[in-house]
Amino acid sequence: MDSTLTNSATQWSTQRNGGLWRPSSLISLSKLSSSSIVDSTLSKIKAKKFERNWDTIVNIVLVEAKHLPPVPDDGICHSLYCKLGLGSEWFRSKSVPSSQNPKWKESFRLHVYQHYVLNISITDKGKMENSMGSCILDLSKYEKERTHEIWQQLDDGYGMLHISITMCAIRSSETTSNCLVDLRDFVKSNKILNDPYEWAVVGNLYVNVIGAKGLISKPKAYCTLEIDNEKVETNRVSPSSEPKWNKCYIFKIYDVTSTLDIKVYDSSLKNALLNKSIGKVSIPLLRISNDLIRWYALKDSRKRSNAKGNCPRIQLQMSLAWNPVKATVKLFQAKEVKYTKKPPKFDLALVYKNTKYVSDLFNLAAEVNEYYKCVFEWDDREYSFCILVGWLVFCYYVRLWNIPLLVLIPFSYQWIFGRHRDNVYIVQDCANDDETKEEKTVGGRIQDLQKMTITITNGIEFIVSYIERLNNLLTFKVPFLSYVAMTILLAASVALYYIPFNYFLMILGIYKFARKYLNPDRELNNDLIDFLSRVPDNIILVTYFSLYIITYN
Repeated sequence: MDSTLTNSATQWSTQRNGGLWRPSSLISLSKLSSSSIVDSTLSKIKAKKFERNWDTIVNIVLVEAKHLPPVPDDGICHSLYCKLGLGSEWFRSKSVPSSQNPKWKESFRLHVYQHYVLNISITDKGKMENSMGSCILDLSKYEKERTHEIWQQLDDGYGMLHISITMCAIRSSETTSNCLVDLRDFVKSNKILNDPYEWAVVGNLYVNVIGAKGLISKPKAYCTLEIDNEKVETNRVSPSSEPKWNKCYIFKIYDVTSTLDIKVYDSSLKNALLNKSIGKVSIPLLRISNDLIRWYALKDSRKRSNAKGNCPRIQLQMSLAWNPVKATVKLFQAKEVKYTKKPPKFDLALVYKNTKYVSDLFNLAAEVNEYYKCVFEWDDREYSFCILVGWLVFCYYVRLWNIPLLVLIPFSYQWIFGRHRDNVYIVQDCANDDETKEEKTVGGRIQDLQKMTITITNGIEFIVSYIERLNNLLTFKVPFLSYVAMTILLAASVALYYIPFNYFLMILGIYKFARKYLNPDRELNNDLIDFLSRVPDNIILVTYFSLYIITYN
């Protein structure tokens, strides 16, 4: 028993003096110098700390891929997804149906620590996962504060990937007070406007974001600037209701009718999770005054009233240089569609506004129809006589080349008398902001919606009914009425062959105005509408067909 205890104690003592029997134990570190241990430990701590520090955000929009290898037809539903990796950050995109030209249109937000190498891979997911291609991008060669549209060839030449990349230094405290350079020098050096082979870019926009005032509380504010698919963001500033950025950005302009959308955010944790702006403003590019420093009012999320705060506003200095010829050609091409859009939300105020607008249109059409009838009924003899004389003179002198000039008249009127309007995008008096708010409550809007819905329903039913009647007239649902229409068209064709079109219009006008005296007791009517009303629509046709009874012998 004693010997056993002695052996156990000896073994335990031996384990504690591990250097006698375990050369790889921690005690063997005593042979190393203490300074080398400290240096290696500090270097690891500094490396980890450096990895946690980042000052650049990379916004990536995964748009689409083209000419991918065909997916095997094995009777299984396949889908495609992408993986994006930057350093230790990895993201996976949504899955889309497999095709050779898939579209994702999904955005990702990554951070630059030490590595600037972006890895992207496309995978087909079916019974098994198969790689459809991959690529590697070195982000260090791309300029910051600019949006880059990249078409990257995938490995082995199988297809191409379209991505949009923007890198923004958000923790930079440096300011550029005189960043707005001379546009003429920039255009001359880059030959943007006069390059006969470059028609996609029609101009350039310089924006100097100076600062803001009147923001609610004291946010750690930053703002985003967006034009179509180009988007950048400023650095974060210390908490203040009057932040200063003094950051300058350059945008390529592909359409001069676009707008510059600016949103101000609070970078605190609570607001970062909500991702809700504390103010926004949209500025049409064609309303920009070059080199002028101006204040622009920040609006709420609906852009109908001022945002919360003491009349919040943002100060900008902008300059726009563009080629009118290229911009004009661009107007008749397909408009650029944003890659990412927020899903539409139900908005009672928007429904009310649109419903009221459509209801007012139908009511206006009814009033115009009644006014049209009254003119031909000579309720106001002097006015109807002037209309008749004007119509005859117009029909006598009008020529085909005069029609564009007639359309030009309202443009000329507005150009002469309507150009004095002030710029509505400059800061307005916040005291009068409450006057622009709608007085209707939710209950009142719902009650008005019922009335407007009835008006719209009747108007749409009228339009659909007469479209169906016209279709039934063309398809000989009532052969007699179709024959009558054919006869009238043939007679009109013969009349126009012998009678000049101007005289034909004059005769038609005299007939419409003379009917009151030819038949004083007649009722007000519209000849074309009355004729089409005799043609049954689809609902009436169903009742017609139900009249037939099938008999069996």
